[in-house]
Amino acid sequence: MREGLIAAGLELARAGGPDAVVLREATRIVGVVPNAAYRHFADRDELLAAVCEAAMARLGDRMAAEVARVPGERGDGDADAAFGRMAAVGMAYLEFAREEPGLFATAYALPDQHPYAVVGATGPDASPLGQLRAGLDELVEVGLLDAGRRTGIEFPVWSTVHGLAVLLGQGPLRAAPEEDRRMLTDRVLGFIGEGLLTAVAAPDA
Repeated sequence: MREGLIAAGLELARAGGPDAVVLREATRIVGVVPNAAYRHFADRDELLAAVCEAAMARLGDRMAAEVARVPGERGDGDADAAFGRMAAVGMAYLEFAREEPGLFATAYALPDQHPYAVVGATGPDASPLGQLRAGLDELVEVGLLDAGRRTGIEFPVWSTVHGLAVLLGQGPLRAAPEEDRRMLTDRVLGFIGEGLLTAVAAPDA
């Protein structure tokens, strides 16, 4: 039943974002009495936390699928493929935000009493942050990013792509024509790429 309630919560989140995730409505979808939910979730926030984690996992799955489409294998030293995988990470993030606005908003709506485990993650993992880190590490491996500048660089990259996703999804650019959306996406990802590549030859501070 727990998995069924989370799946129902994802349906609600997809249609209406995090505010739509309500215990009573989730139990209605599953077909059980509302009190049955309390065997698995102490309250609505606990259900929402589980749905947020599931939504974040969906985002991670989309990113992994797009990265897998890039020809070549990590570790083969192909700089073009490494850069292509890095670009795929950003594009998948933006595409998910546009195609699944409810789930994207929910992924970042974890209640305060439930900390984000992914932010403190170290090493490779399937979370969006983990995949971004893996992509940046590969850029170091193939010589496109200076190892001395690697530490923490995922956060300005993540912030920039996330900011564009919010602007295009819920912000003042949400009504932008498709042509403008493509141009903004190309400019932002190009800006990030140029910054990463420049870091190879940039002098030490």
